[in-house]
Amino acid sequence: MSRKEIAVDLMKKVMAKESYLTYKEIAKITGYHEKYLLKLKKDLENGTINLVHGNTNRKPSNTITEEEKQYIINLYKRSNTTIRKFCKFYAKRSYSCIWHVLKDAGLI
Repeated sequence: MSRKEIAVDLMKKVMAKESYLTYKEIAKITGYHEKYLLKLKKDLENGTINLVHGNTNRKPSNTITEEEKQYIINLYKRSNTTIRKFCKFYAKRSYSCIWHVLKDAGLI
């Protein structure tokens, strides 16, 4: 059970008068701030509570594509420069991004 699920269960018990825990006690148990618990209470009252983050299992929008990885690898194989000069030449991605692509391909 996650911290949020525990907090929601405790808040439901408090709202149903089954428990007499204070917000400070619930905050100490779950590790959340008291203001966040008030937000959870409002979400419970409105029925808009969401226990799973909305971006779970989604690929980040700035992820490098496989086509671009292959392009970088092929371009680097044909060049005779250092990684720094290659990164300045390519300039679409950061040094660390290019370095990781080349390292994963076994070129570094």
